[in-house]
Amino acid sequence: MQIKARSPFLLIAPFFLWGTAMVAMKGVIPNTTPFFMAGVRLLPAGILVLLAAVWMKRSQPKGWAAWLWISLFALVDGAMFQGFLAQGLVRTGAGLGSVMIDSQPLAVALMALWLFGEKIGVWGWLGLAIGVGGISLLGLPEELLLSAGSRLGDAFVDVGSFTDLLAGLFDNGQWLMLLAALSMAVGTILSRYVCQYADPISATGWHMILGGLPLFGLSSQLESEQWSHLTAANWTSLSYSTIFGSAIAYGLFFYFAASGSLTSLSSLTFLTPVFALLFGNLFLSEVLSPIQWAGVGLTLVSIYLINQRDVLGEKLSGSISESIEEVQGNIAENRQLLPQAESNLREITTLSDSDS
Repeated sequence: MQIKARSPFLLIAPFFLWGTAMVAMKGVIPNTTPFFMAGVRLLPAGILVLLAAVWMKRSQPKGWAAWLWISLFALVDGAMFQGFLAQGLVRTGAGLGSVMIDSQPLAVALMALWLFGEKIGVWGWLGLAIGVGGISLLGLPEELLLSAGSRLGDAFVDVGSFTDLLAGLFDNGQWLMLLAALSMAVGTILSRYVCQYADPISATGWHMILGGLPLFGLSSQLESEQWSHLTAANWTSLSYSTIFGSAIAYGLFFYFAASGSLTSLSSLTFLTPVFALLFGNLFLSEVLSPIQWAGVGLTLVSIYLINQRDVLGEKLSGSISESIEEVQGNIAENRQLLPQAESNLREITTLSDSDS
């Protein structure tokens, strides 16, 4: 069975599912423990992905190189990413943590440029910068945004204020969300190497299973009452997050990451907070402020710029080339007219001398 990777709806699907899963998990977090929740999101989802791989008749990993890359992939993108994410979600009160984790396309772009030579260009960098600005408007508290200018001004003047500002950024688990973002970025890069030795769907399933095992191990040793406070609605939300937010979303994401531009694909991560806010507005009656709507607009503009950077770059280069050719043509035409102008000047000078 082949998946049409060029379908825009399928490309957006993982980020749509991640955004709705974030909404589904909001009510679950207070009633469970971080490592248990992370394990539930991974291990059962990995089993589902493997069953889907068997049904699709995908090949299973073979050889030590395949299992070595899958194990490294499981450690970084499975255990570390989900572990940091779960701990960060519990400890993060403000939206800064979400902004940090959804800024991982910047890290992916830099690593893809260095390792695979992916061209980013002026439009790509502009899109990434606008995307970070957009998700900042979506996730950061309005009070922080409105006072950011004065706080940064004080920080540049007073070293103590700068230290306090940095310390404030990493309160309440935001640094864990940053580590989660870096883990996901490295995992996205690793997926390209994994797919050189194993089928992307089968590898995704195995990496989720191997990554989920240590999370359950940490939960059994460090946590208690993991499920005693969960309600039927919580289990439903966990099931949705596992099936749609993990199994289907990760299966599609790493299938697409096996080929094509990692920078373009990763840029769609900017859509995750957009979907989360929109569905929070729809199902949880959360109201978007004008600043957040502006963030939605900037996010969509950034994704367009990043994914159309080659086309825009060609148009810009074409316009510059046409302008240069036009100037060169004018110069050449003027050079052709120059001898005639010199001849006319000599005739005028001769006539003037004769009159004199």
